[in-house]
Amino acid sequence: MEENNAQSVPTERVDDRYDRQMFRILRNIDLNLLTIFEAVYVHNGIVNAAKILNITPSAISQSLNKLRALFPDPLFIRKGQGVTPTAYATHLHKHISQGMEAFLNALDLTGNTQRERVITVATSPAIGALIMPVITKKLRSVFPQILLHNVAITDAASQLNQRQVDLLVDSFPHSGQAITHHVLFQDSVHIFCRAGHPALALPANSANLSQYEFALLQPEGQRYTTILRRLEEHLGERRYGFSSYNLLTQAALVNDSDMLGLITSGMFSLVEKIWPLKMLDFPPLREEKIDIALHYNKLSAQEPLLKEIVETIRQAF
Repeated sequence: MEENNAQSVPTERVDDRYDRQMFRILRNIDLNLLTIFEAVYVHNGIVNAAKILNITPSAISQSLNKLRALFPDPLFIRKGQGVTPTAYATHLHKHISQGMEAFLNALDLTGNTQRERVITVATSPAIGALIMPVITKKLRSVFPQILLHNVAITDAASQLNQRQVDLLVDSFPHSGQAITHHVLFQDSVHIFCRAGHPALALPANSANLSQYEFALLQPEGQRYTTILRRLEEHLGERRYGFSSYNLLTQAALVNDSDMLGLITSGMFSLVEKIWPLKMLDFPPLREEKIDIALHYNKLSAQEPLLKEIVETIRQAF
């Protein structure tokens, strides 16, 4: 019974202890010593490494002595005019070289656009479903080495200003001194309803539509005031019986009621595959458009790879 009641140590506490131990170990290691180790290993000798690093051979020897105090191995054995690595040194080199290569790739000091890179793109759920397949297909064909990571828009200005995301695509314009954007395309706006709705049997005019409530799609912080004002001009002050940040929730409600919804043609193409929904041709909305725009921090465009990615996305639309 005592064994059954014994409590296991929470994973978080084990991870915390590991993190603290790791940082204590790293604090006691001069990481410059690893650079010297690699130089001696790659260039087969202390003198050659000293020339490459532009320091004296005695400084190289002192650094190797410090490394030998850290590791249970002599690391290098004198052989003729140079040195030869031990088996343990070869083992270390494998891991140190990989770590250095990954670190340099992350820094991108050479501006190499062929390096591996995670590109974080923020969208709303609806915009993501609409544009991420297009963006992914285009980018993966041109930059097969990148990994795309799609996250939610939480606070667009902060995400862009603080460079928490590389790119942000939205149907609502975001501005700021550090933010720039490009309109990818314009999407038309329509009223939609469920199949079999009474409004489908009548002309889609103000008199026939003014009796119905609307279910609106309103992502956090976005109100589309121009379009709503146009509706009120033609249908009178509207009663909005429901609003949601989620396209699927809005479409599900419209499908299960006599409410009407506002939607773009692109988003309608997504939800009509799920529910038997119909668009209404309301003349006052024929000229209304919503801009779908790509946003990013101006400083991010200084990165060669990201600059190419932005241009490639723009070409995809």
